[in-house]
Amino acid sequence: MPLVDIEVIDGVFDAGQKARMIQKVTDAMVAVEGEAMRAVTWVRVKEVRSGQWGIGGNTPSADDIKAMAKS
Repeated sequence: MPLVDIEVIDGVFDAGQKARMIQKVTDAMVAVEGEAMRAVTWVRVKEVRSGQWGIGGNTPSADDIKAMAKS
């Protein structure tokens, strides 16, 4: 059974976006493994507190990431 972890900065994605991530990653795994594996494909979205995540030597906030996504 595959287990896929997705780590994101807390507060960037809402519940609907996280649900779509889970569905799409599950669909991608099933495309590789076959439909029989859907029921045993686990996807977890883990949120990391702002300030506990570094990108390019900086610790962006949730608002910083949201602003980057709009660019």
